[in-house]
This record gives sequence, structure tokens and C-alpha cells, in this order.
Amino acid sequence: MAKVTVLTAVYNAEQFLPRCLDSLKGQTLADCQFICIDDGSTDSSYEILKRYASEDSRFHLLRTPVNSGQAIARNLGLQFAQGEYVAMLDADDWFAPDTLEQAYHALKRKNASCAVLQLIQHYEEDGREVPYPIRSEVTAWSGEEAFRLSLDWSLHGLYVVDAAIHKRFPFDTTCRLYSDDNTTRLHYLNSSRVVLCEGKYYYRKHAASMTNACSIRRFDHLKANLSMKRQMETLDITDKQSVLDLYERHRWLNLLGLYRYYQQNRVSFTAEECQEIESLFAQMLITIERQRIPWRLKFRLGYYPYQSYRVFRFWENLYLGVRKMVGH
Repeated sequence: MAKVTVLTAVYNAEQFLPRCLDSLKGQTLADCQFICIDDGSTDSSYEILKRYASEDSRFHLLRTPVNSGQAIARNLGLQFAQGEYVAMLDADDWFAPDTLEQAYHALKRKNASCAVLQLIQHYEEDGREVPYPIRSEVTAWSGEEAFRLSLDWSLHGLYVVDAAIHKRFPFDTTCRLYSDDNTTRLHYLNSSRVVLCEGKYYYRKHAASMTNACSIRRFDHLKANLSMKRQMETLDITDKQSVLDLYERHRWLNLLGLYRYYQQNRVSFTAEECQEIESLFAQMLITIERQRIPWRLKFRLGYYPYQSYRVFRFWENLYLGVRKMVGH
């Protein structure tokens, strides 16, 4: 059995892929397995992957028949994972040489299920490298504590986790964007102990990434949130009702934020896209459990979870109009 398996889904990443693969090849931890999944690339990515696999037996190459998205590609790789622990590395990112060694020893030394990596944000336009600020006074958490911190990303989602947990909760394929968030939170919630380690993950920041773009796909976040809620309802966890209350509040605030984003950027969408977006809001409103929203929140102007989209839209637009009048 390998100590750590790393999953890397690749789609048209020829520009950045060698640096990613070199960082795996140079890991100081022995007995690693690197599973690379080419997700229907049309550039030279597959040829690059074949070269590395032919030169180093730790690399294992898989290929999807068509481009399916990172979650589906990673889940294909997860089926072949032989490591005691599993990590993911995006094809345009890279590890420091001792990343996996630091994580593995932290997991063993601290009897943890999950080791969070030090995230270094690399800004592509000017080469700046900025550590991600973990907003916590401690460096070890229970699974529920880590889950709570992940809701506003006080604790990010790049880590090495017990393979049994990862295989129980594979990557969520609800939608191409944002459902990765669910996977992270389910892993944290089902970990006995989560610790911060010294291993570094270098995350390449692109100004034009899909999550930053003004795209209808941004509203996939609503679908991903609902998927997370439904998965949480099936879990056998301590203080389940409190955790569900907390997540429903998070889901409601996210829905409000996305509606306000939609109104501010409405001219960027076609008439057909506006119709699709508004239909999605109407569908999601009826899934909000109003009794789980704290009364102090829902009785503020613009925060009551009306289940009728027509009523919701009236009060939200009134709220936005008032904010505009007072200069917020």
C-alpha cells in the first residue's frame, strides 16, 4: 500500500502541467502513487502525461472518453487509489518538495484523519505569492469545528485525508462548479481530528477563472448547496440538528447573495438566461426550511425566507432600492 495517493485531473493544461508533475516527481516522501486523469484534453496534455508515466512508475495514467469535469475525472482516479491517504492537486498548481512528507507525518504524529496544507496563492499576472489567511487561533480542530470554519472559508479546502473517508465521500458531481465545496465539508465533518501541517500547496490564481467570471454557471452554487444539505441529512453525526441549522443559515445567506449579484449584473445575461436563473431561484426557495433560520436574521428587511418567488422578489427589490437610496 502506498502512503499517499494524489489525484490530478487534467484538461488542456499543457502550459502549466510540467511544473505540476515535476512537483510530484520531486516529493521527498517514499511510496507515493500519482494518478493523473486526462479529461478529454485536445492539446498536448495527454502526451506530456504519457511521458511522465513512462519515466516514473509512481505515475498512473487514466483517460475519460469525453470531457466530463474535474469531479467525475477525479472519482475515476479515486477508484484506483491505493494510498492510506488521498490528496488532490490541480493541473496548474504544484506542491513544495516536502508537502506530502509533512502531511503524512502530521497525520501520524497527531493521530488525525485530515491534514490541511499551507495554501500559497500565486498570482499569475505579477508572480506574487501570498499565504492564505486561516482565520483560527488554533491549528487542530474536531471535524465539526473544521466544518464550521469551512463555511466562510476561514479554513480552506486543500488537504490530505484518510482514504476511507474520501472513498466514502467521493467528489460531488452535482454540477461542474462549487460541488467540490461539498466534498471538503463532508470530509471535515466526518474526520475525528483535523490538523494544520507545514506542507505547502501553491495555488495559481487566474484573473479570468470561471468562479470569478460573470457567468450563469455561478448559480450552480445553489444546486451544490442543496446537494450538500441532502447529503448531510443522511449522516449520523453528533449534534446533527445544530449542524443542519447552521448550514441552512449559510445556504439562505448564499441564496440572498446570489440574488443580489444577479440584480446587479442582470444586463450581462440574455433573456433566456434570466428566465433560467429566476426559475432556479423559485425552485430553491421552496427547499429552504424557514424554522432553521434564526429569527434575528429572518425578521430583518430583505432577509425573510419567503417561499413564493413573486413575494421574495418584491421584498428583495425593495430592500435593494432602500440600500441604493441610503448609499450602501
